[in-house]
Amino acid sequence: MADIAKLVEELSKLTVLEAADLAKALEEAWGVSAAAAVAVAAPAGGGDAAPAAEEQTEFDVILTGDGGKKIQVIKEVRAITGLGLTEAKALVESAPKAVKEGVNKAEAEDIKKKIEEAGGTVELK
Repeated sequence: MADIAKLVEELSKLTVLEAADLAKALEEAWGVSAAAAVAVAAPAGGGDAAPAAEEQTEFDVILTGDGGKKIQVIKEVRAITGLGLTEAKALVESAPKAVKEGVNKAEAEDIKKKIEEAGGTVELK
């Protein structure tokens, strides 16, 4: 069992490109296809390699900038997250930064709208 844990640990250190190369090597060596695993891993590298098989259900709301209205954006981030003033200010100043992660589409759109109305810029991932 220790060998499997060590193997998992080593594999987790691979980059997406290295994992893709490993998948190709295993396909050739064993005569199998890892197409589904490669299709899932490819978008993580930022490429346009494969379209999503299912519609995304969870979104991360990323603050990309304060639009020159830092105080209004900080107030909105505080209202959305429940953070204190210092934490909200740090979040806004360290943009791009996640405001909320793993939220449904409706909530993500609502948060995006509120921050954009305050003057900030937001990206949904």
